[in-house]
Amino acid sequence: MNIRNSCYTYFKIVGNFDPDKVSEILNLTPEKSWKIGDLRRNGTKYDFALWEIGRCAEYDIEVENQMRKTISLLQDKISLLNQIRIENDVTLTLEIVPTIYAGSTNPCLAPSLDVIDFCHATRTNIDIDMYVYGSDNK
Repeated sequence: MNIRNSCYTYFKIVGNFDPDKVSEILNLTPEKSWKIGDLRRNGTKYDFALWEIGRCAEYDIEVENQMRKTISLLQDKISLLNQIRIENDVTLTLEIVPTIYAGSTNPCLAPSLDVIDFCHATRTNIDIDMYVYGSDNK
């Protein structure tokens, strides 16, 4: 069996805020969101709010293309994202989650200058959660 690398990217806002208000300000519907106090599946309550959008799981060896797709909905909303960040206790993050298998071609994880410019302009963190497996993992 030939195991292939994969990667997904998404943008998230995390902190103490109202996700519905963020949706209203940005005029976008998140793919995932919850409020502080909402119940998790295990019955405990979230102690932070989340607003997530732009999940891109269409693997591209040049992951910068996935990053671009993720932020494409937000490129014209930099001032609104800054307003949300300044007026609320939140963190903006571009998440990159590659899964890499030994023997496969290594993906290019370097963000392009336009992605870096967006992240700098909005004070967005870039977080890479990498999973690496040996050739004996399936």
